[in-house]
Amino acid sequence: MIKGGSYAALLYFYTVPPPIKKKPTELLKRAMSPDTTSTPKKTGTTRQSTAAKPAARRKKALVKKKKAIPLQVKFLIAALLLILFSPLYYGYVLRLFSSSISWIKDIGEDPNYRTYKSYAIRIPRNFSIHGIDVSSYQGKIDWKKVKAMKEDSVHVTFAFIKATEGISSVDPYFQRNWREAPKAGIVCGAYHYFIPRKSGLWQARFFLQTVKFEEGDLPPVIDVEDLSGQSPEKMRAELSDFIRHVEKKTGVKPIIYSGLVFYKDYLKGHFDGYPLWIAHYYQAELKAGKTTKWQFWQHSDRARITGISHVVDFNAFKGDSLTFQQMLIK
Repeated sequence: MIKGGSYAALLYFYTVPPPIKKKPTELLKRAMSPDTTSTPKKTGTTRQSTAAKPAARRKKALVKKKKAIPLQVKFLIAALLLILFSPLYYGYVLRLFSSSISWIKDIGEDPNYRTYKSYAIRIPRNFSIHGIDVSSYQGKIDWKKVKAMKEDSVHVTFAFIKATEGISSVDPYFQRNWREAPKAGIVCGAYHYFIPRKSGLWQARFFLQTVKFEEGDLPPVIDVEDLSGQSPEKMRAELSDFIRHVEKKTGVKPIIYSGLVFYKDYLKGHFDGYPLWIAHYYQAELKAGKTTKWQFWQHSDRARITGISHVVDFNAFKGDSLTFQQMLIK
């Protein structure tokens, strides 16, 4: 049993924690640390910064102040603006840009046989005068649109229009085409589709009865493409009758149209004194032989022309504008 005094001492021992003894190192650190409760000494920094504020403001005001632009600089800027907004300047830039695009498109292609996107065909480059030939197959044609179409320097200058076939057939669109194409500024020529088994003389008479040639037209054309079951001699005899009659009545030599192979097989050496129009497709050049003198080359039958709903034959004239004018009926 525990007595009262001993009980009180025991209670104190268990309830009061013993004092914490600080290590000597902690005491040393506290003694060496500065007194954080002390008030810092005042210096002259605040006074100096306050005095420098007006000077800084004046300096900023001087920087912000805009400098006057010299009169010469103003004139130079005005001149540059006039040049930039000038139609002549933009015309030059557009031409330069167009030439650059054409040059880029030419990369990888035959330089003498480039693709013309508007016409959807490749066109031999070494020609400056181009044209088409049409018939009822092309339907109703908007000749103004045909004339207006152009890509680079390629545009339609002339058109050969089908007039007759055999001794009785007139192309249903001939009269309209023959009337409307010249109104649009296109030089025209008319052609007859020749049938060797029928009289060449009667075909010539029928052709001239249908077509009234005038000054400024291209010479009459006779289209001969097959034998129609006749011998080459019979075909050439009827063709000679046709040519002589047309030449006598019009006073001009008619143009002979034919495919390259047919011409070489049946016509070459027999009608060399007459203008020649050769069909030979999808080639960079017409290899008809050194002795063959031709004036027109039908180099494609797939051209797309604005104003014509169907594909059309595309042709090139061998010669310049002066030579072309000399071919026209006087």
